[in-house]
Amino acid sequence: MMQPNTHAPIILFVYNRPWHTRQTIEALQRNELASESELFIYSDAAKSSKANAAVQEARDYIYSVSGFKKITIIERKYNWGLADSIIDGVTNVVNKYGRVIVLEDDLVTSPYFLKFMNDALSFYENEKRVWHISGWSYPIEIEELTDVFLWRVMNCWGWATWSDRWCHYEKNVDETLALFDDEMIRQFDLDNSGIFWNQILANKKGCLNTWAIFWYASIFLKKGFCLNPSVSFVQNIGHDGSGVHCGVISDEVRNLNMKGSCEFPLAVNESILIREKIEQYYKTRKNTFAARLYNMYLRIKRKVMG
Repeated sequence: MMQPNTHAPIILFVYNRPWHTRQTIEALQRNELASESELFIYSDAAKSSKANAAVQEARDYIYSVSGFKKITIIERKYNWGLADSIIDGVTNVVNKYGRVIVLEDDLVTSPYFLKFMNDALSFYENEKRVWHISGWSYPIEIEELTDVFLWRVMNCWGWATWSDRWCHYEKNVDETLALFDDEMIRQFDLDNSGIFWNQILANKKGCLNTWAIFWYASIFLKKGFCLNPSVSFVQNIGHDGSGVHCGVISDEVRNLNMKGSCEFPLAVNESILIREKIEQYYKTRKNTFAARLYNMYLRIKRKVMG
């Protein structure tokens, strides 16, 4: 386990997007805590011969990376797929270090991203009701925002957690479906927004094979809370059609958070006002998210068919 005052290790998952990977790593290198942080890079193997060249280009680049306390590269010998690779990688690293910061290869971070994540991990380490720290947040307009807020939903565009929370992660579609009644589905789905529960159903049908929705379900079933910054420390640059689970869509981040320190609330309660604002955000963009799910299905179908 980690020693006091040691920064959480970073895990980065990469595949066949060398340009996106470079943007992600160069932004991380500009973080003030980069040189004091260990970086684990998981490189998935090509799923087909068409991806060989791009996978190799990404691998050539990551072996040139410097600027971190220590860099460990794990090359998958065969294609794991994003979901299985993340579950395995996070489990291995967080069990060794006790806490972890996780990124994928299309996330550009503020220079204060690592500072925010480590501060939040330390502040809530012994507060067992807080399960998840998100670096990204919604582009919602709310007057007099605090630095952060707590609520029920997990966001996976740059996130962190602890081993004693992650150990409860379970990806079992049938068991998850059996544990939810209609009222729980409504609450989980943010008043039947159609965004979250449909992902569970799509995994059941085999249209999707994802991990994050089951982390949210694990947190929800344990009545845990997730922390978000009010202004995002992360921008997703992957919604240009290049990702396995991405359509063409913007995350709408205008300016990254440049605060070097944040005030964290001692009281662990869901922000009802902000939750209602985010519910409205999802409802006004329901067609966009439905299209994204359909695009994800088409991409997986094309891969299965060759």
